[in-house]
Amino acid sequence: MQKCIISLVILSLFLTNCSTKKTEDSGQLTMNNIELKQFGKLNDTTSAMVYTLKNENGMTVSITNFGGHILSINVPDRDGKYADITHSCDSLEQYVKGVPFFGPIVGRYGNRIGNGQFTLDGKTYTLAKNNGPNSLHGGKQGFDKKLWAATIIDGAEPSLKLNYTSPDMEEGYPGTLSVEVIYSLLKDNSLKIEYKATTDKATVVNLTNHAYFNLAGADGKNNILDHELTLAADKITPVDATLIPTGELMPVANTPFDFQKATKIGTRIDDSTHEQIKFGGGYDHCWVFTDSTKNMKLGATVYEPTSGRVMEMYTTEPAVQFYTGNFLNGSVIGKGGKINYGKRSGFCLETQHYPDSPNKPQFPTTVLKPGETYSTSTIYKFSVKK
Repeated sequence: MQKCIISLVILSLFLTNCSTKKTEDSGQLTMNNIELKQFGKLNDTTSAMVYTLKNENGMTVSITNFGGHILSINVPDRDGKYADITHSCDSLEQYVKGVPFFGPIVGRYGNRIGNGQFTLDGKTYTLAKNNGPNSLHGGKQGFDKKLWAATIIDGAEPSLKLNYTSPDMEEGYPGTLSVEVIYSLLKDNSLKIEYKATTDKATVVNLTNHAYFNLAGADGKNNILDHELTLAADKITPVDATLIPTGELMPVANTPFDFQKATKIGTRIDDSTHEQIKFGGGYDHCWVFTDSTKNMKLGATVYEPTSGRVMEMYTTEPAVQFYTGNFLNGSVIGKGGKINYGKRSGFCLETQHYPDSPNKPQFPTTVLKPGETYSTSTIYKFSVKK
């Protein structure tokens, strides 16, 4: 099937050339496998949009170009019943005010940078300290707060391409950074996320997505403690009391961090005898994959017994931040106008390089130089176990 590519800037020029159907009263545009509608207005002249990708199996994924937030992921259970398995909110206004990173593109640097500063090529750069003494997820106005230019690519495996140019010294980071993120819904019920970036000055980059998952359904009724997790990782980057890595690598064997075999998330999450559990309030740590090359590999598998849903996570990244929603408190009004998301109502698998790498020369580098291209990919594949 021929793909149809539409940039919002020239959307009207394509309406007569693509197989589309527009509903005037809702402002909704429907293509073969993509639905487009307005999410809300940022000001009198600028709107954010919602793009819903669908495949032939009936799976759908909705994304907004405000911060690249994933708004829904609808997948079937073992009986064929569909449910949304990711945290989100109903209104653009909530995202503008700020929510706990419910599914956005995180950057320019995902995770924490210690003391809100780093030195590159002999120059020290100062960042916003928005997480205690540290900088977190790109600063006060990171990529999750930006309106991205969108291009929709219709077809049997529909895609949404998002582009943003981060100016030199935005949030304290050097270099004009041109970023491209492509979300694709594949035929095998996989959501693929591809990241690319280039710069005109040496900088640091660590992009990820911060979706919260609950395979029983993200309706606020279920926690994630009975989900069974397998991580293809034999080490973590242990942290100090402010959750900054010490610079060491800690083997997971014989600790609460060993998920090399399928284990319920809740089995050891409150093991108060382990210092790292105390520091994180549960799991909020970076696991280092046994295969830490740039090859695409299976990094994690999660199984939810009551629904039969399975999520496999593949990535080219060397590590993943596994977070269990320890700081969620139910105060955010979630989808459907309900206060849904309490502590441990969702988990995150944020594929990335190690936290605080700019200050840890022994860690794999996150430095990007002019003439180089930052390129990583992550796949979340959904299926069921009968």
